[in-house]
Amino acid sequence: MDRLFMFIATGGGSGYLPKAPGTWGSAAGVLLWLGLGRLSLAPYLGVVFALFWLGVIAAGAAEKIVDHGDPGLVVIDEIVGQLIALATIPLAPLPVILAFVLFRIFDILKPYPVGWLDQHIHGGLGIMLDDVVAGLYALLVLKLGFWLWGL
Repeated sequence: MDRLFMFIATGGGSGYLPKAPGTWGSAAGVLLWLGLGRLSLAPYLGVVFALFWLGVIAAGAAEKIVDHGDPGLVVIDEIVGQLIALATIPLAPLPVILAFVLFRIFDILKPYPVGWLDQHIHGGLGIMLDDVVAGLYALLVLKLGFWLWGL
């Protein structure tokens, strides 16, 4: 069971890639979105919701397995956050790149309440929640930008 939890928590192993596991996890999220992005909104959000709860369980288990709080190799949170940032985004290169970059910025800079969640909520839920909010921030900025520039 530990191997299954680690497989899920590390985004199919993408969390083991060198240098920037969060960025690799976000890239895995984009690849997953390429398969899910054509779903209508309700099933898409259903998949994201299911991945969130699966991530809470797997990330919490991974913390115990590696005996380290919020280990960098856990990237299921980035995958879910990236999927949120990409929700309702058109399948075109520029919006996808913008969603990726904005999510990474919010995930790294952790503006309130992202940083607060990261600091105060622990375990699998804490690992997942800050990235959910970072994904929501990225989606909001994208949608606002599209609205302002008529895209």
